[in-house]
Amino acid sequence: MLGPALTGFATGFSLILAIGAQNAFVLRQGLLRSHVFWLCLFCAASDALLISAGVAGFGAMTAALPWLPIVMSLGGAAFLLVYGITRLLAAWRGGEAMEVKGQDHSLARTIAIAAAFTWANPHVYLDTLGLIGAVSTQYGDWNARFVFGIGAVTASFVFFFSLGYGARLLAPVMVRPGAWRVLDTIIGLTMIAIAAKLITGVL
Repeated sequence: MLGPALTGFATGFSLILAIGAQNAFVLRQGLLRSHVFWLCLFCAASDALLISAGVAGFGAMTAALPWLPIVMSLGGAAFLLVYGITRLLAAWRGGEAMEVKGQDHSLARTIAIAAAFTWANPHVYLDTLGLIGAVSTQYGDWNARFVFGIGAVTASFVFFFSLGYGARLLAPVMVRPGAWRVLDTIIGLTMIAIAAKLITGVL
């Protein structure tokens, strides 16, 4: 079961690694050392709910629609290829950097902002319900699929808490465009590798 767990962890970690609005907000709060624990817990728990729904939902849907895993796997592979190429192009062009500034918020406002970044973001549903759910269908055995989901959920908890509490160490590095080139290259190559695995799994 180590294989599905590692695949789930790598898939979840790669999808969440790109710095978007939600992750930038976690990084910002980490820099301010404000409500870090509750913010990280909220983001990771939200991911856990969505990932669980994606893995479980796809199991029920594929029982009724046997062709769905192939369609979703190919669709997910296409998205990952495009996304991976986009990140590689960003790495080649360079010029990206992170700026974190602004004032602190109360705990309620912090969680409200995080909720908006999480639940109002269509890419979150595509990543968790769609892509992670699609990748999980390569495991016909429910035990392996469950372990895959645990790996993906673990990746979210590891990422958010590492980002939140490691923000002060990351910030001096992430303001440098060169660091973004390395990050985007790693993300791009990982996404393309996952896409290749999805394609070979249905061919």
